[in-house]
Amino acid sequence: MSDPTYPVIDGHNDLPWQLREVSYDLDKIDISRPQPHLHTDLPRARAGGLAAQFWSVFVSGTLPEPEAVVQTLEQIDAVYALAARYPDDLVLVRTPDELDAAIDAWRPGGAIASLMGAEGGHSIANSLGVLRDLFRLGVRYLTLTHNQNTAWADSATDEPAHGGLTDFGREVVAEMNRLGMLVDLSHVSPDTMRDALDATTAPVIFSHSSARAVCDHPRNVPDEILARLPDNGGLCMITFVPYFISPAVRAWSLRCNEAARAAGVDPRDLAALDAFRATWTEPQPEAGLDDVIAHLEHAREVAGIDHIGLGGDYDGVDRLPRGLEDVSGYPRLLSALAERGWSAADLNKLAHGNLRRVYRAATELAGR
Repeated sequence: MSDPTYPVIDGHNDLPWQLREVSYDLDKIDISRPQPHLHTDLPRARAGGLAAQFWSVFVSGTLPEPEAVVQTLEQIDAVYALAARYPDDLVLVRTPDELDAAIDAWRPGGAIASLMGAEGGHSIANSLGVLRDLFRLGVRYLTLTHNQNTAWADSATDEPAHGGLTDFGREVVAEMNRLGMLVDLSHVSPDTMRDALDATTAPVIFSHSSARAVCDHPRNVPDEILARLPDNGGLCMITFVPYFISPAVRAWSLRCNEAARAAGVDPRDLAALDAFRATWTEPQPEAGLDDVIAHLEHAREVAGIDHIGLGGDYDGVDRLPRGLEDVSGYPRLLSALAERGWSAADLNKLAHGNLRRVYRAATELAGR
């Protein structure tokens, strides 16, 4: 593996959700030591050049909303607990100045600047007050939906209910703009993407999505939306999820979903679907580094080099592409891109520069 030449900001990592499986007992999962059953631990993060991470404070979109708020607060508490346990390795940051200082001071093996993103509008329980409280606690993006619609926004993987954003959904976007909280459009339907881009006064992000023209999955971003990012100033953080990046894996998953439905399993129920997949006899194809590169190069062509980033979704999926199996893999990807002619300036923008610009722009526009 190449040395971690470029400090990486990753848009989405579900380690806090994995910690929930052990009731957030950091003695049972000590990430200062190798954790081979996870995608993330501190030794591999250092090897990968991870300089900043948006930790996802995800909870299931199927929860009753009051319970979702409670569990989201528990996830936030877990991130604080991680930072307290590993103060030399994880540093909570809340502002663009703090993030820039952390990246500028970064060295291989240095501390990881830690931010939080709430994955799904169900976590605010239809309350702008809860949204403001999450921001006060350090949450710096909200994904407008997860796999299910909210009362105010359509998801990419649910039946359309609103045709995009409702009036209250536009209020949520406006309040996020006022606060300086990034509007995250991963997981939302194309109509919700369009409505949010029409409503926002600040750059948006896709924290972990890829290009729909390369792999036709509803979680990916259509070209017409990618083409709007230059005017908006936002970026699409390309994800590594095999179902979203590999047409072969996507075709396999569609066959598996049909078999699941025939067996009485709702594919939208991720836990039930994962259990069914474990019993299905057709082997899953393997995705690879080249699949991720295809999405990066397509998104660069459509949106431009200033509007792409990386959002691996580590510890949020059951497997990753060959060569990107865990958080140590970023240098392999960046080296492969360099071999394909990406310049050092391009790679710095992809790895961290674009997200830093977007975060600062959203903060500076706050309150206007």
